Amino acid sequence: MLKKSILAFLKNNIWAISLLVLGTFFWSLTMVRSGLCWDAQCASGVGFWGANGHDGIWHIALINQLIKYPFMMPVFSGFFLQNYHIGFDLLVAFLHVETGISINTPYFQILPPVFALIIGLLVYWFIWNWRRSKKEALWSTFFVYFGGGFGWLVTLLRSGKFDGESMFWSQQAISTLINPPFALSLIIILLGLTLLLKYQKNHKLYLLILSSVFFGLLIEIKVYAGILVLGGLLVSGLWRVVKEKKFDLILVFIISLAISTFLFFKFGGKNPQNLIIFQPFWFLETMMGLSDRFGWMKFYSAMTTYKMGGIWIKATLAYGAAFLVFLVGNMGTRIIFIKDIFKKLDSIKILILSVILAGILIPMFFLQKGTPWNTIQFFYYSLFFSAILAGITMSHFSKLLITVVVLLTVPTTIGAMKHYLPKNPPAMLSNAELEALRFLKSQPDGVVLTYPFDPVKAKEAEANPPRPLYLYDSTAYVSAFSNKITFLEDQVNLDITGYNWKERLDEVKIWYKEPNQVKSREFLKKNNIKYIFWLKGDKRFLYATEQRAYLGETELGIEKIFDNKEVGIYVVKSEI
Repeated sequence: MLKKSILAFLKNNIWAISLLVLGTFFWSLTMVRSGLCWDAQCASGVGFWGANGHDGIWHIALINQLIKYPFMMPVFSGFFLQNYHIGFDLLVAFLHVETGISINTPYFQILPPVFALIIGLLVYWFIWNWRRSKKEALWSTFFVYFGGGFGWLVTLLRSGKFDGESMFWSQQAISTLINPPFALSLIIILLGLTLLLKYQKNHKLYLLILSSVFFGLLIEIKVYAGILVLGGLLVSGLWRVVKEKKFDLILVFIISLAISTFLFFKFGGKNPQNLIIFQPFWFLETMMGLSDRFGWMKFYSAMTTYKMGGIWIKATLAYGAAFLVFLVGNMGTRIIFIKDIFKKLDSIKILILSVILAGILIPMFFLQKGTPWNTIQFFYYSLFFSAILAGITMSHFSKLLITVVVLLTVPTTIGAMKHYLPKNPPAMLSNAELEALRFLKSQPDGVVLTYPFDPVKAKEAEANPPRPLYLYDSTAYVSAFSNKITFLEDQVNLDITGYNWKERLDEVKIWYKEPNQVKSREFLKKNNIKYIFWLKGDKRFLYATEQRAYLGETELGIEKIFDNKEVGIYVVKSEI
């Protein structure tokens, strides 16, 4: 039924079909090259473009562990997974189990174009069901695919280049797929909204229940989406009660909230309040103060001086101006939705506007402990829904004005492509490391000890890409490609999920320098370490020295079971 309905809307609509093809193509470019060889002979290993050198690796490590039960944290041995939305990763785990296809393939090559096409189709279908206008549906789909901020305009004026996608902190539409849970959450939201629309037209109870289930599932697909949509349902439901004396949206909210609460605590929700801190206007201050963002240092100095000095009138004006820069800079041409913001208000538009407003305000006041910038993901949904409303607004513009808006919109996509089209990737995994990790994967389960990530050496290696993953970021790559749980990897995601990893890092550093044989062996035994994964360094990076402990193999009670030019793998003898 869904398939037939969508195809009917697209029939004889060459503009919609062309837009869907173009949007799917450009979105997919951010993903499909990663995890593959980038040279003809595959002599250099596999490459990773954009954020995939960290985020993609994390998801692969997590998916490996979700195939099993109970769900363990893949990069922090001995602990269950907590405070993380696992819906997307469970989907890939299911596909892997059912098809036998390597996890990398659906993650990087199959699901991205599928998600891109489905999102475009559902946006078009949703707008048609809501507004009964193919023109509005077309332009909303355009903004969802190609919406961008004004960072490109700033870099063009400063350096003559198209760049600056995240200059004002938020990623733009072109980067949707590098965050697969975000992309999947958009699909679920659009399905829920369309079913809700259909319920309001024919009042069949199963549609209301299905819509509630989709909204309830969001909390385990993308927690930011779950919070925003639940809030939007509550506001929209109250509006519908007051204006139309109807309680259907309140019922949807109650059912969705019950499902969300159950799923959140069933699948590892633990003390989420400890992950959030109140720190107003951090994004505004860092946007102005950091050179890799907007970087207006004089303005930053003035606004913070006014705040610290208690000069509240000037501080209010300064922070207000910074907020406008943040909002307009990120929104770009999507800001045109404000023109018709109060036109034709109904329960769906109230829901959408509530999500937009909450997505703007929450990161203005709250940060995530450890990784403060993570709460900017609330704002992603503001951009998505503003894109939908911007398309509705633009459908009523003149041809000349439409041309101007399009020309001001697409440069963000053009500028972002330079990060995904270069021959050489920013990060790579060599064939020698892949060989070692595949060997480790073939061994019995056991905890793997790796060498601590060195941010100083990683910084030194920036000028010589592609960097090996161990000199790129603190990633989960040993866990991801060996299908083993590691003792300590990927400190970024350990921060996000709220583990006390810093104490363990100190223990590891002490162990590597420990001269006492008894203490060294006791550490391995106490922490159930079975394997040790050590690199021999890289000739390109003189500062990437061979990884070793202070004591030798015999003293540590370990035995080498694999060796090649880059990697040595050791097993801890059972008798220690």
